[in-house]
Parts: sequence; structure tokens; C-alpha cells
Amino acid sequence: MADASERSGQREHPELLRLLEVVGAFRGDGGCAWYEEQTHATLVKYLTEETAELVEALEDDNPADIKEELGDVLFQVLFHSDIASTRGSGAFTLEDVAREQADKLVRRNPHVFGPTPTRDIDEIIRLWQEAKAVEKRDRTSVLDGVPRDMSALALAQKLLGKERQVAAAVSPAVAADTASVATTLDSGWGNHLGMENKPSGSEKAIPKPGVEVGAVGADSVGADAVDAVSEELELGRTLLALVRDADARGLDAERAMRLANRELEQRIRAAETRRG
Repeated sequence: MADASERSGQREHPELLRLLEVVGAFRGDGGCAWYEEQTHATLVKYLTEETAELVEALEDDNPADIKEELGDVLFQVLFHSDIASTRGSGAFTLEDVAREQADKLVRRNPHVFGPTPTRDIDEIIRLWQEAKAVEKRDRTSVLDGVPRDMSALALAQKLLGKERQVAAAVSPAVAADTASVATTLDSGWGNHLGMENKPSGSEKAIPKPGVEVGAVGADSVGADAVDAVSEELELGRTLLALVRDADARGLDAERAMRLANRELEQRIRAAETRRG
């Protein structure tokens, strides 16, 4: 692989420039009417699909598929940038996107671009977190900016990381109290699985943060609905216990679920083959 100095000298990218020309051809005379009708919002589902396909290709480690899916995701980036360039207020171009990303990478990675480079992983993480904290200093909560549209498993693991940030920032007494709450047992499954990290003992309802389970009264939704919410919350806490255990062991809960799903798919297909 070429080093940074060699890559910086490679200023010509004929195929990338050709792709930009192809994307540009979708607009104007002889362009694509469907393309011209799209907005950032209408393209979300396609970006989600293309990203999922790229993830699958990466995990299958199939070079041909990875190359194709990277191209599809790249097209989405170019597509959105092209749409943005035609807006009135708040318009920006692909060049603006590239500039902002390059500036951010330099700013957040002082271990590479700063005066005192290092290859110590712990130091790299510390410097990156400090640089990011400066950028996000106007945020009032560590939860600001966390996308709620992530899958439930991925969001749970993200929130556990934010929980650790808060615990590290508070006083020792509060941190000890937080640790005590975090080890409260909500379900017998925690002990059954031999897990050391238990779900939070909070009585807050997971689907609507800040709304207590008891606030959902029988008069509004009926006793059966209240029971269902309670059972689902209990199940959610059990799942959160599993995610907490995975997080403590450095495992990716979302990827683990994908692997299990693929194993299940293989069993289903095998059963269909035997039946046929």
C-alpha cells in the first residue's frame, strides 16, 4: 500500500472524475426525470439498503461484492451532494463535503497531524475524545447527537458507552451509586447466564424515555396493555443485560445478532432442501 506522501502526489483520478460526469448527466437536457424528482428524504431508504448490503459484503469478505457495494454507497454520497448543490438556502457542493471531512479528520487526529505524533492506542483514543469534546462543547447532554433510528441492539450498545462517559465524569460517590444501580438484577436470566454485568434497575419505560411504566394507566390503555408493556419492559431489560455483557467483553451485539440470523437462515434453507 502506498504511504501518505505517495498518495498525496496522486492528484489524477480519471475514473472518479468520470463518475462525477456520469452523475452530472442525470440533470439537465436529456437527463433522468426520476433522478430530478428525488430529495434527501426520498433517498433515505436507498441509502439504508445500500449500507446494509455493504455491511454484508464486508462481513462475507467478498472483494467483488465489497467493490460493487462501496460504489453504490459512493453514488449515494454523490447523489445527495448533487441535490444539495441545487438548494437555495443552505446549498453546498461535494467539494464542501470533502473539505469539511478533511478538516475534521485533521482536527480529530492530532496523533497523526499534530506536533506530537503517537502510536499508543490509549493515547490516540484520549486525544480523539478531547478533540471531539471541543467540537461538541455546546451540547448539553452526552446523548445529544445519538441517532434514535439505529437498531435497538446497536442503540443499546451506544447508550452503554455514553453511560460509561457519564460515570467517568461524575464524583466518586455518584459513580459508586451508578455502579450499584447498574448491577441491580431485573431478571433471573442474568444469573442463569452467569453474567457479571446486569441491566439497569431504572423504572423508566424504555420505549419512551422519561415516562414511567406506572404512568401508563389502565384508564387510558387498559389493564391488558399495561401488563403487555410490563412484560415487554422486562424482556427489554433481559436483552439489555445481554448487550451489557457483550459490551463488557468487547463484542459487537449487533454483529452477533446478524451472525445468529445468518446461521438461522442456513438452517431454514437446509430444512427446505431436505423437505424438497
